[in-house]
Amino acid sequence: MPNLTIKGIPQQVVERLKARAKINHRSLNAEVIACLEHAVLPQRVSPDEMLARAAAARSRVKGGPYSAKFIADAIREGRE
Repeated sequence: MPNLTIKGIPQQVVERLKARAKINHRSLNAEVIACLEHAVLPQRVSPDEMLARAAAARSRVKGGPYSAKFIADAIREGRE
């Protein structure tokens, strides 16, 4: 497996990586690899999973669902 040297990492980034590594019970090296994999590798989500996430997000919104008229009125009001 290849090695990679990264220079000039801000101290704040290092501290946050160390904190994440501790929370995730990983070494700093393993945490950096996990962060890089998450950032650059495609993550396929099934349509069912996407719909479940959308439903969960929708359930956290208070007062919804909103009608098209309500949304149009809010947009119009925001432009005035």
